[in-house]
Parts: sequence; C-alpha cells; structure tokens
Amino acid sequence: MTAMAPTRTAPDLSYLLDHTSHVLRTQMSAALAEIGLTARMHCVLVHALEEERTQIQLAEIGDMDKTTMVVTVDALEGAGLAERRPSSRDRRARIIAVTEKGAEVAARSQEIVDRVHRDALAGLERGDRETLLRALGRLAEEHLSTPAETPGAARRARQSQK
Repeated sequence: MTAMAPTRTAPDLSYLLDHTSHVLRTQMSAALAEIGLTARMHCVLVHALEEERTQIQLAEIGDMDKTTMVVTVDALEGAGLAERRPSSRDRRARIIAVTEKGAEVAARSQEIVDRVHRDALAGLERGDRETLLRALGRLAEEHLSTPAETPGAARRARQSQK
C-alpha cells in the first residue's frame, strides 16, 4: 500500500514547525517549572510590567481565554506575584499589577526564557540562526500573519501584540 502514497515534492513545513514548536514549549515549561511558573504566568508578568494593562488586554497578548486568564491571575495572586488593582486611567477597569516579588521572579523567568531560546538555537551556526529568525519573523509578520477562516476551531499559537 505504500506505493499508493503520494510523492512528497517539498519538505513537510507543517511537521517541522509543529514538532519544533512542541519541543520548545515542553522545554520552556520544564525550565519555568523550576521556579514555580508556567509559560502563561511568565507572559502575564512580563507584559504587565511593560505598562498598565487590564486582564483582558493581557489575555489577548497571551492568547488566553477568559477562564484560563482568571486561573493564571489567581495563581499569580496566590503566589504573591501580582494583584488586581483599579486602573489609574479608567476607574471602571482593573489592571494586573506586578508586586516587587513578582518583578524579581519575572526577571529570573526572562533569563530562563532567553536561555531556553539560546539553547534551542545552539545547534545552528550563527549565520543560520540569524537567517532562521529573520525568515520566521518575516513569515509571522507577512504571509503567515493572519489565520485563515476555517469552519472548525483550529488551535492558535500565541500572537504578538501589534
């Protein structure tokens, strides 16, 4: 029956991107777990430190649904890393404010994220690393920047804030 299989004429880009992304996520999860964080917790902390942001804005940046965001912020509050506060710009809105302890943990988690990324690219020569990152950046900002409309619910990767 293998004779009936279609002949592949190009590398399987979907497999290459899916597989490497999955492995990178598992490595990131394991590394952040060493300091008691998840990738979502890290995402909320670092983006909440950048500027005053609401829970809804942070959920959008982290590509989280409302329930997941609430659970993530509850965990950050429980660990004393962040807290919900009224916004200084809009009294009706609540922001996620990072505590002093949370800022220290965010600095450590960013070092971990940077190390995992460095390690992931270490198997490539410097020129290849730069080429890969430049090419992926172009794809993410141009041709593959917008998901296609599909009848079924396709899972999405985290999207950057524009």
